Amino acid sequence: MTADADLATALDALDRATDTASLVIAAQTVVQLHNPKAAPSLIKTLGYNNPAVAAVATKGLISLGNNIVPQLLESLDTNNYGARAWIVKILATLRDPRGLAVLLKAIHVDIAPSVRRSATRGLAELDLKNTEQNDDLAQCFAGLLHAGHDDEWVVRYAAAYGLEQRLPDPSLTPQQHREGLMLLQGLASAQESVTVVRMRASQALDRLSSA
Repeated sequence: MTADADLATALDALDRATDTASLVIAAQTVVQLHNPKAAPSLIKTLGYNNPAVAAVATKGLISLGNNIVPQLLESLDTNNYGARAWIVKILATLRDPRGLAVLLKAIHVDIAPSVRRSATRGLAELDLKNTEQNDDLAQCFAGLLHAGHDDEWVVRYAAAYGLEQRLPDPSLTPQQHREGLMLLQGLASAQESVTVVRMRASQALDRLSSA
């Protein structure tokens, strides 16, 4: 059989699956084909409100690489919250700067701490080398500063990591650099109630001072 025929068979099985076990097996079969044409169907499964299937699809979509980013962004027109949450995680992992606006929005408005954490981690690791770096970096850095004041400690922890990654960038302005260091110092101080956040911020400050 040709690759397209194999994919058609696998997608048909995915469409026909009716329970979690069969959906997971069918999704795994699709993912194993590593065919970019499977992206729309895998994206569709993210909205099934089935974490087991979405986890398989997410790994498969990440493995397809950055070429699927436009399709991911287009799919955000949906009102399905679960699908948006998985897409944020995929965009964060792919490190594609085209996902910047989505990650920033998630940090500001998403109700789930795990999604805000993923978005924050994504800002820390976005590949900004081949973009209009100053503008993108400014937005990215502002997002990390916002995350550093989040109500949930897992997001603040991710912000400490993100600031460690971004502060050495020579494109930052002196004001941005000061604001980043001040936030880390605050997270490392007694005003931060969670020990692991204080430790992570202190670690970031130590590494930055010795770099």
